[in-house]
Amino acid sequence: MRLLCILTYTRSGKKWTWLCGLLQYVSFYGTGIAYVITSATSMREIQISNCYHKGGENAVCQTGTKNFMLIFGIIQIVTSQIPNFHNMAWLSVVAALMSFCYSFIGLGLGFSKVIENRGIKGSIVGVPTRSAAQKIWLVFQALGDIAFAYPYSIILLEIQDTLKSPPPENQTMKKASISAIVITTFFYLCCSCFGYAAFGNDTPGNLLTGFYEPFWLVDFANACIVLHLVGGYQVYSQPVFAFVEKWATQKYPESRFINKFYAIKLPVLPALQLNLFRLCFRTLYVISTTAIAMAFPYFNQVLGILGALNFWPMTIYFPVEMYIVQRKIGAWTRKWILLEGFSMVCLIVSLLGLIGSIEGIVSAKLA
Repeated sequence: MRLLCILTYTRSGKKWTWLCGLLQYVSFYGTGIAYVITSATSMREIQISNCYHKGGENAVCQTGTKNFMLIFGIIQIVTSQIPNFHNMAWLSVVAALMSFCYSFIGLGLGFSKVIENRGIKGSIVGVPTRSAAQKIWLVFQALGDIAFAYPYSIILLEIQDTLKSPPPENQTMKKASISAIVITTFFYLCCSCFGYAAFGNDTPGNLLTGFYEPFWLVDFANACIVLHLVGGYQVYSQPVFAFVEKWATQKYPESRFINKFYAIKLPVLPALQLNLFRLCFRTLYVISTTAIAMAFPYFNQVLGILGALNFWPMTIYFPVEMYIVQRKIGAWTRKWILLEGFSMVCLIVSLLGLIGSIEGIVSAKLA
């Protein structure tokens, strides 16, 4: 993120640097909210699948997600105090393994459900609605969800900034980006297509919440999601922690509350370096994301808003503008018109996704 904003400063000026940084930190914060909702949903589904397995199809198993959000928040309060938690090498390995596990399981369950149904559910026109306006809102919301599905711009340059050369970092990241986009698109298309073919108009926003048997496999897949997001929350939150704590240290260098560390000896574990400001700020940060998630526990709508807010400025606008300046593309040339036109189309898509997702949250809240 720092690299992206530095490039923005050299190409576009200081005000755009501040805007770039603000958007990035808002994206990090919003992703934390989304991860609270998603993790709580998966934890709830573990309980529900076990309930149906023990009590049968007629068992009363529905439950809310707020208690699970509180559990996830408590876990994040603890992990937020672990030094350099997001830099641990095993974290990326575990996250990758968990991603492949629940993706393959979701794909396999969707495919098996289609075979079990002996037919494909749904239709080419999608979910029926009571009015054309409602259909349009859902289409707009779906655009936001699709935009959220490719948020790699948030961390792509942050990763590139840590690579060693040779070969040049941009060449390595180009190959990695192409591979990542191909793999993720494959899983997105397969899971979405088989999911809709399996459930039709009743397809849930989180595909795994539609399955309850085999309960052990569904539980394992949801547990993989939770483990993935426990680490993912920290990956997106630690840059915010680092920025605020660095700013506070420079602003108040004489403050003992901000700068003093206390060594706390723990049995078996190494001594913990406790800082009161870090403890308070990180705890309040986690509490705030958890509280907002509890107030708006709407999976699809929240993802749509986050995707719409982040997609155009961070994935399209800033990279396109930097490319134009870097390659010295003249205004109103054919290439300039194509790039700016592409940017405007993506802006319209983002705005439509944002409007549709906000309408979805308002409707869900009023209902």
